[in-house]
Amino acid sequence: MSIVLGENRYGKAETRLVRVSRDGGTHSLIDFTVGVALSGDLAATHLSGDNSGVLPTDTMKNTVYAFAKEHGVGEPEEFALLLARHFVTSQPAVRAARVNVEAFGWERLGPHSFRRGGDHVRTAVVTVTVEQTEVISGVTGLTLLNSTASEFHGFVRDKYTTLPETTDRILATAVDARWRHLSDGADWAKSFDGALDALIKGFVDTYSHSLQQTLFSMGSHVLRTRDEIAEIRLVLPNKHHYLVDLSPFGLANDNEVFIAGDRPYGVIEGTVTRDDVPEALTAWYQ
Repeated sequence: MSIVLGENRYGKAETRLVRVSRDGGTHSLIDFTVGVALSGDLAATHLSGDNSGVLPTDTMKNTVYAFAKEHGVGEPEEFALLLARHFVTSQPAVRAARVNVEAFGWERLGPHSFRRGGDHVRTAVVTVTVEQTEVISGVTGLTLLNSTASEFHGFVRDKYTTLPETTDRILATAVDARWRHLSDGADWAKSFDGALDALIKGFVDTYSHSLQQTLFSMGSHVLRTRDEIAEIRLVLPNKHHYLVDLSPFGLANDNEVFIAGDRPYGVIEGTVTRDDVPEALTAWYQ
């Protein structure tokens, strides 16, 4: 039997970056968490401890901060592309760089005052190799709820099934969506806003017989309205809401009072794609 080194990468995780742009008396604020992972001709450090091709992860962190000063910080995809291309072109041993960004929103309260926006987090993952570039945009933590227009019935029943069928239920989820771009030259802000609007509209406008159906509707609406997007992957936890039994108090409960369940919860996952797009560079949904 032979033992060999498999796929490997290394990098710096969760570098916190806040960039204040001071334009006279009015400031703007960017708040990112940045991760960097590099791979390539790096077997020697694993097999013999030869670090001659290893860029320290501390240097990766420093590069994030230096680039924020030297180049400024705009859209997360743009900043990730800048970093990833730098690592691939400047390091002979590096064949691929993956940079992921979480972008946290702040709402302006005044010329230099802000309030953290908490309804969702924007994400971006850029992979640059010596041959190709791939850009994945996304959103996480987008919590949506329909108080009606949702049913769930006709499902498989066995001896362990206790769930009652329903023709009127609350449907709630916290959307984790990521979409792959067809090129690396999109208008990132416009594309993100358009995809987000399409996701929300797909949820709102769907009369749902299952969360799976809603997932496909949301993904389809994104692809129909955003030509620059090749495919979209969604992870939708089912935020269960259970009717409270008010009969001990002599009260009826006509779909009005609920317990918001915490756990366990169902999770629906799926990819919606065009049938004529090129293969993804990586297993981008991981």
